[in-house]
Formats: sequence, structure tokens, C-alpha cells
Amino acid sequence: MDKLIHDGRSVTISNDGATLIGLLDIVHPAAKTLVDIARSQDNEVGDGTTSVVLTAGELLKQAKTFVDEGMASQIIIKGYREASNKCVERIKEISIKIADKSEADKRDLLIKCAETSLNSKIISNYKAFFSEMVVDSVLYLDEDLDQNDIGIKKITGGSVTDSFNVKGVCFKKTFSYAGFEQAPKSFVDPKIAILNIELELKAEKDNAEIRIDNPDDFQKIVDAEWNIIYEKLDQVVNTGAKIVLSMLPIGDLATQYFSDRGIFCAGRVQKDDILRVAKATGAVLQTTTHGITEEVLGTCGKFEEVQLGNERYNMFTDCVKTKSSTFVLRGGAMQYLEETQRSLNDAIMIVRRAFKSHAIVAGGGAIEMELSRYLREYLRDIPGKTQLVINGYAKALETIPRTLAENSGMDSTDVLNKLRQKHADGSEEGRWFGVNVLEG
Repeated sequence: MDKLIHDGRSVTISNDGATLIGLLDIVHPAAKTLVDIARSQDNEVGDGTTSVVLTAGELLKQAKTFVDEGMASQIIIKGYREASNKCVERIKEISIKIADKSEADKRDLLIKCAETSLNSKIISNYKAFFSEMVVDSVLYLDEDLDQNDIGIKKITGGSVTDSFNVKGVCFKKTFSYAGFEQAPKSFVDPKIAILNIELELKAEKDNAEIRIDNPDDFQKIVDAEWNIIYEKLDQVVNTGAKIVLSMLPIGDLATQYFSDRGIFCAGRVQKDDILRVAKATGAVLQTTTHGITEEVLGTCGKFEEVQLGNERYNMFTDCVKTKSSTFVLRGGAMQYLEETQRSLNDAIMIVRRAFKSHAIVAGGGAIEMELSRYLREYLRDIPGKTQLVINGYAKALETIPRTLAENSGMDSTDVLNKLRQKHADGSEEGRWFGVNVLEG
């Protein structure tokens, strides 16, 4: 279920394990290790943060009884390592490979993975709708599947089902100066220049002391300042770029100058948006206006400014260079949107991971039960204390199906016994039995 955490001012409602753990002010050193486990799971896999914390906690609990009995910690560690290696071997053995399946089957499986990830989330009612979007955008990415190529923008208002996926880059209209109204708001195949330069009329040297005998000389200084900015602007216009984006402000003089020449400009664009535009359009970030050549300009099929909710958004679509996509999320409250973003983040990570590793296993505690059974068979042939330790490891694995059963209001002992019996025969279909939380 969702938890509500507030620290003084900000309130977060979430059930994303990593988010919650990050918000809790944890002091206990062993608990801090669990936080790190959840974080690394979040960075590597995205989903399953709660599961790793539960499993790790259960492993510690099992180890405690051994320590109380006076068993040396080295033996426990050795047993756990051995058990863990055996589990990994077994997973590789029985996982379902998806590499050689047809494109349609692969897509179907990836959608199922995304749906599974969204099942426990706030948007579970719309999981079919979002899973399609997630799989589309991941399959659309480049080979390296860089997650930063997927942007997520949240706009309050509208219904959740108004959310859509832009194949390209989209960001909120930046703060703009006078003259902006006259700039064209839509282009086809424009050239795009990306700058990290402030285009404002500034007194060049504020703190210099200049002594002038003749007032006319002062005019020269002022003129020089104007000339400097006009020279910069001319250099930008001469590149032939129709869209100018800058990380730093573009002032009113520049905005008007560009508008008069039919050029769209936006200053103070956020860094990640600029980088995404650069990647998508092939433009190279420039730190000077001198010597900008054709090669460093990017291009996209279509640029337009559209109204979404109460805001105006700049959209770059049909980009040529890399595949970058942006989710535009709609919904009632900001809390809801933020949680939707966290949920989608998990789903995107999972689809990426499944796409990369080309293998999946069943959820719902099925794989944990299978590993637990496998270890119990394996430990019959081991002498000594290690046997006890590996048995403890096998017990700890059962915490996932047990927790699932408890959280859905079933009798966990009963469910676990049934599961053990199903898994005991080690057959193909017995292997994938898990907890059905919806129908008990």
C-alpha cells in the first residue's frame, strides 16, 4: 500500500521502496546497509527494492539464530555464499529465454514485464495503457538504451489517460522577454543551434574605472557594447539556424532581433533538456558565437509550440540523430503525478533490463519457492554446519511468498504449504506456482 511520509514541509505519498527508504531518517548502521541495498537495486534494476530489503532482513534474522548458538561468522558467510552461487546457477538454468522469440512474442513479454512492475503501483488500473507506452519508448531507443534519453514531464490537469508519449523532445516554454510574441512558433526541418552563451545587452566591464575628458568618448564606449552584442547576434543569424536554444538567458534585445528575422529562441533551458535536444537533433553545444559551422547545427522533422494544460510546451519531433522520447504525464494532483513518474521509472528500468538480459522468470514468489526447494535438495549431500546455514538461506527465501500472502489477507502458513507441495515434484509446471494475491 502507499505510505505517507512528511518531513516538516514536504509530503510524499509513495510505495516505491527506494523513495521511501531515502526519505526515512535512518541512523542504525545495519539498517543503513539495507538502505544501500535498496539504492543499488534501484539504480541497477529499478524495481524490486522492497523485495531485496525483505530478503536481506530475513537472511540477517536467520543468521542471528546461528550467531546466538555460537557459530563462527565465517561459517555462516561461507554457507550463504555457497547458497547464493547455487541459486544464481539455478536461475540461469530455468529462466525463460526470450532472445530467439519472434518480435511480436518479445513485445508481448516485455509488455507483461512492464505490467507486472506497475501492478503494485498507484497507476495499476491503467497498466495496459502505460505498459504500451513504456515498451514503445524503450524499443524506440538506441542500442545503448540510455535511460536519460527518456524524459518525463508532468503537467497537472486532464485525466491520466490524456498522458502521451512524444517521439522526440519536449519541454516547458522558458521565461521569455519582449519580442517573443512575434517569433514563429512552428517549423518544418529547421536548423537548430544550441548555445551556452548569454545574449543580453550588458555593460561589459562594470568595475573598470575609465576617465574621460570628452563626453563624446563615453558614447563610443556605449556603442562598443551595442556592437559587441549585435556582432554576436549577427553571427548566430548567419549560421542559418531557425531555432536558437541557450542555457543562459537570451535578453529582450536578442529576442526581438531574432523575431524580426523569423527565428525562434529560448533562453534558460534546463541542462538535461538541452542535452536531450542535442542528442536527438545532432546539434553540438557551442560556447562562443564565432565560427559556428553547418556541422554543429542540429535538425528535426518538426518543431512546434503547443498548449498543454495551463502551460505552453516546445516540442521537437521526428528527430533524425538519436532516438529520444518524452512522456507527457497528465493527472489531477501533483502528488499523483510524482508517484506516476516513480512508477514509470521502475517500469522503464524493468523493460530495459529484460530487453538487455533476454531472460525472465516468474514472479509472485514462484522463483523464490523454486530456489528454496532446490537448496533443500542440494543440502542433503552436504556434511557439517554448512548444511544448517544453507537451510537457513532456503528458509529466508520463503519470506517473499509469505509476505505476499500476508499482505493480501491470506493464511500464509497454509499458502506456503500448498506452494511447497506444488514445487516439491520439481516438474516444469510445478516450478512456476506462486501466490495469486487477487483470487487467494
